[in-house]
Amino acid sequence: MNAAPAVAENIIAFARALRAAGLKLGPGSAVDAVAAVETAGFTTREDFYWTLHAVLVKRHEDDPVFDTAFRLFWRRRDPNEAILAEMLPLAPVAPAEKAGQRRVQEALEDVGRPSMRRPRREEDLTYDMRGTASDLEVFAKKDFAQMSAAEISEARRRIAALPFAREEIFSRRLVSDPRGRRIDLRRTLRASLRAGGDLIDLKRRAPGRRRPPLVALLDISGSMSDYSRVVLHFLHALTEARGRVATFLFGTRLTNVTRALACRDPDAALAACSVAAKDWSGGTWISSSLHAFNKHWSRRVLTGAVVLLITDGLEREGGETLAREMDRLHKSARRLYWLNPLLRYEGFEPKARGIRAMLPHVDEMRPVHNLESLEGLCAALAKA
Repeated sequence: MNAAPAVAENIIAFARALRAAGLKLGPGSAVDAVAAVETAGFTTREDFYWTLHAVLVKRHEDDPVFDTAFRLFWRRRDPNEAILAEMLPLAPVAPAEKAGQRRVQEALEDVGRPSMRRPRREEDLTYDMRGTASDLEVFAKKDFAQMSAAEISEARRRIAALPFAREEIFSRRLVSDPRGRRIDLRRTLRASLRAGGDLIDLKRRAPGRRRPPLVALLDISGSMSDYSRVVLHFLHALTEARGRVATFLFGTRLTNVTRALACRDPDAALAACSVAAKDWSGGTWISSSLHAFNKHWSRRVLTGAVVLLITDGLEREGGETLAREMDRLHKSARRLYWLNPLLRYEGFEPKARGIRAMLPHVDEMRPVHNLESLEGLCAALAKA
């Protein structure tokens, strides 16, 4: 069955809108989507949804953006929608707030409406390029969930330029140090033999310095979808600048993505994380994920490590099990930071059961919803 020309044009425009909203799509993806619809035919709206989904969605974290774009694009009140309305039944109304809804709406406004685009005036260009200090300050305080696709790209560029401190701590291993307090008897005797035993040049040693490991546990559940991918960019930049960073993703299961983030290319690293994590934008089982980490990874990566627990604390289970796992994690870490995007609300109160169970077992809880909070985290890590 061949798709109607108007429907084919809309599918191509839909693919362009997805690309503008941040999905990694090329021109061939739109052609493949049209061919897939022609092959599958028009049966139900759900079948049409999953046909496009199978061709246009390449990463798990793109599911919320595709869902929002499909709901907005194929329900627009324009002449072309009547063609689809005659072929497909209407889907139930989705919730008002969806992940990435703002940048999807901006992408839909720009696609397929060349007549509405006016040429930029010289004064507009001057205003956009001035980059005043107040503009930078407002951008640093802007919530990641409220950013457009272009603003998120700019945020990623600024994250890569953050001042990551390479802090060091004293280790138990002793190294050679001319000003050390301990005398290295073995090296002293070896040095004296070179002079025939007449002169004794005391050799000293002191505790060496090493860079402490850092462990990040990132929640990738549906409630964290607006922040998890940007925080992953932050962890990738932190790994490149600092080293010795172990990263784990959790939703309904625990996934180690340390090797994936070791790739120098950020897009390739995040694509590898998407492939490894099968529970992206799913539920949240914090207690079971922490239990898996404490059982299988704690002794391997937590030797003197600083732990970053990045989650909103909206746990389905909660209770004593979560408190017990948090207590074990806290005792194994040198310092435990809880990074919670819910702190962006001034009236935040720990009323949820999971948050109340976790809060007594952290050294510090900090926000993680904008660039300013990430800069504050870098400063806190340097002081720690």
